[in-house]
Amino acid sequence: QVYTSIFGAILESMSEETKNLRQVRLITAVKTPYLPDGKIDLEAYEKLLEHQIANGVEGIIVGGTTGEGHLLSLDERLGLISHTKAKFGSRLKIVGNTGSNHTAQAVNATEKGFAAGMDASLLINPYYGKTSDSGIVMHLEAALKFGPAFIYNVPGRTGQDIKPDVIMKIKDHPNFIGVKECMGHERIKELSDQGICCWSGNDDQMHHSRHKYGAVGVISVTSNVVPGLVKRLMTQEDEALDAKLQPLYKWLFTDPNPIGVNTMLMMLGVAKPIFRLPYTFVPRDRRAAGIELVKSIGLENCPAFGEPKALEDADFQHVLA
Repeated sequence: QVYTSIFGAILESMSEETKNLRQVRLITAVKTPYLPDGKIDLEAYEKLLEHQIANGVEGIIVGGTTGEGHLLSLDERLGLISHTKAKFGSRLKIVGNTGSNHTAQAVNATEKGFAAGMDASLLINPYYGKTSDSGIVMHLEAALKFGPAFIYNVPGRTGQDIKPDVIMKIKDHPNFIGVKECMGHERIKELSDQGICCWSGNDDQMHHSRHKYGAVGVISVTSNVVPGLVKRLMTQEDEALDAKLQPLYKWLFTDPNPIGVNTMLMMLGVAKPIFRLPYTFVPRDRRAAGIELVKSIGLENCPAFGEPKALEDADFQHVLA
């Protein structure tokens, strides 16, 4: 009875937006496409988002790792959040990647991101300049106060795990949505069993995490390429489909993300073949294999805007900004 009372109080204090975001199955960590002058290609971006919506995607991460938020200026990130809200705010949940290893910068970006119209923030623990568990809690709470937030745990990039006991210290915050968790099935089960909403951060595990280990859904890279199929994996058990997509997961993540998904979307005609450094293209032999791979899955499932082409190395351009 005491537990029920406490849980009821937490739900009562939680914002409606936080409650709604806890129901979302599929969020795409969407790509940011570029023009030859290095600026963001809004026309290509809008076309990609229309395809996402048509295939059941419920939300997107704007300027995440896949969307190269670390290569965008704060003005670019805020502008993209604002543009996305204006164009798609009634059809998508918009999550802005406003986290940082610099607490003051995370606070500034998060406050401005909500002012620009995002529905939630994506916050991360301090990377490179690591802190203590208490410091992680203070760092996250400083930005949590502005609105609903997903916490992103990706030790492979940050060099530091946000352990379950750290999450338990912020779980009752009214703006805490849950965790994008990259530590695998067992961690997702451990958190889910304690009432923490989790979204898989590992596409190759997302199907089992969702149906066998308690994940609410996935924040996916692969759904840039086959959004409808990923949505199916989040709404029904389909072992055959998950097995069919495993080679695509492997192709997309052979190089560090977002190299694979960038190259694939360029080959599909979604984005111009323009990289902001330090990213570059997948080698020619693997590009050709990637084309055959998506053809075997079915181009009708992809945002194939024109005839897919492996492209030549000379077709790619690299810019600084």
